[in-house]
Amino acid sequence: MAVEPTQTILTCNAEFVDLALREAHSAVPGSQQSREIAAGVLLLNAPFEAIAAAWRTKPPIFVRHICPAQVQLDLPEENAEAWLSLLQKAHLEAIALHLAPRVPFSIQTRLLVEHPLLKPFDINNALAALVKNAPLEVRQPQQIVSVVIGRLEGALRAWLGLSMAADNLSDWAGGARRFANEDSRISRSEFKLLEALEVFRIALPVRGYALDLGAAPGGWTHVLRQQGMYVIAVDPAALDSRLLRDTGVRHKRMTAEAYLRKNVDVFDVIVNDMRMDGRDSARLLVAYAQWLRRGSPAIMTLKLPNSGRLSLIEQAYAILEDAYHVMAARQLFHNRSEITLHLKRR
Repeated sequence: MAVEPTQTILTCNAEFVDLALREAHSAVPGSQQSREIAAGVLLLNAPFEAIAAAWRTKPPIFVRHICPAQVQLDLPEENAEAWLSLLQKAHLEAIALHLAPRVPFSIQTRLLVEHPLLKPFDINNALAALVKNAPLEVRQPQQIVSVVIGRLEGALRAWLGLSMAADNLSDWAGGARRFANEDSRISRSEFKLLEALEVFRIALPVRGYALDLGAAPGGWTHVLRQQGMYVIAVDPAALDSRLLRDTGVRHKRMTAEAYLRKNVDVFDVIVNDMRMDGRDSARLLVAYAQWLRRGSPAIMTLKLPNSGRLSLIEQAYAILEDAYHVMAARQLFHNRSEITLHLKRR
């Protein structure tokens, strides 16, 4: 076991590593020095405390999750008993004694290599059982023991670290926020809006009015209805039949541009997940701002090209700022080649 100066394990979308590292370097110069543990998972030669402090008030866009690497272990191949013994020893000697008493904690294990016998759940339970002075709270912990197991330059290793949940950028291991795949789901796009509402802490008004641009097949409309809102869903394509039977949904079978010329309603929230150039999408949302109550939120996804991504984001921001405050932007776990923006009507 080696107790290292605290380094940082960073997680991002594997196709956006360059932009994530750029953000890390902006937060702590020199932190672009990194080694890959797995696709989109990097060990940064930068102190966790410094990076976490830099991002407390303004989180990054492309870095999804960070955790400290305070202890590094070499692990034998596929020996489950030895793995648990080594991890428990490291946890007791270097991590558990630093847990704040009576403050809810969780163990979050990420297995970035396959093991025939062990699952993250097994490691979580084995380490949690050693903690006697703090309550285990899996869903809303305040402090987190992170365990990451993967290969670094061919060697099988584990890293352990303790941090406050608020410093990790996400309460979920690796930022992987998963929702139950219920039968009532209309499309997987629902997860994007659910995650956005949670991450941005947006409380929608019950019995408020929402506008969903590019709604078909209706995933976001379904989420808005679950939040108790009445929805105008705009899309020339068909909605899921379950929504057509919902009296709280009005489907306008036309383009968003066409509806803009016909609309007479005022909304409490506008959402936009349209597949179009990000600048055009921003212009459309600015045009609709006149129908959004002042101070009310808008949520949009900004589709990103393979190149010139930062330039497009800057241009979209410049367009949006005519009508909105950009409150936050994140590449969420359920985003792919896009980011999600939380806007507020000026």
